[in-house]
Amino acid sequence: MPSGHVHNLINSSVFALLAANGYISTRAGILIPLPSQMLAFSGGFWVGTLLLSPDLDLATQRVNSKRNWGMWGWIWHPYGMMFTHRGLSHSYFFGPLTRVFYLGAILIPLGYLLRPALWRIRSVWHLEPRVWIALVLGYYVSQWLHLIADGIPFNHGWRRLKHHYSRFAK
Repeated sequence: MPSGHVHNLINSSVFALLAANGYISTRAGILIPLPSQMLAFSGGFWVGTLLLSPDLDLATQRVNSKRNWGMWGWIWHPYGMMFTHRGLSHSYFFGPLTRVFYLGAILIPLGYLLRPALWRIRSVWHLEPRVWIALVLGYYVSQWLHLIADGIPFNHGWRRLKHHYSRFAK
């Protein structure tokens, strides 16, 4: 299992390759992304790499992703207690969702309290669907690179869920 620094190096290298490929494809007229799509993909990718890493299931320990949150790293401690390392949090589909839903469960009540201040940035929710798709794609690509580097098989989450629910079917 690579360290957090190695995961970041892998993701940085792949991002550089994706950016170079995107530039070449754009110059050749093969790909014509909007600047907002490129920014959204990049933002999702780096948030997934640096802040919402699958290794947050180790948040009870010292991990890079938790440290990257600075003084707010403590919010991931309960997440680390809820998920076993390389369990459901390390699945290709459900793992990234667990971190987004966990963070949303914290931020939505906070957002409700700060509603008057957040009203000014409400336009962020009115982004075009293709920009949201780029954001989600960037996030998922960063997560998948982490899981591939860890040697996690693609059906990991499905196998775990099937095994978990097969106990109840008996």
